[in-house]
Amino acid sequence: MNIHLGLTPLISLIAGIVILFLPRLLNYIVALYLIIIGLIGLFGAGQLRL
Repeated sequence: MNIHLGLTPLISLIAGIVILFLPRLLNYIVALYLIIIGLIGLFGAGQLRL
């Protein structure tokens, strides 16, 4: 059985859970998410599989 867990869905899931419990952090979580996705895109780590 192979399980492929991508980095982007994992980050999205964690951010969604945190936003659910702490809605005041929404702006910071969205900003961090966009920065992380941008860095992954720039440095070509999109093929990274955990």
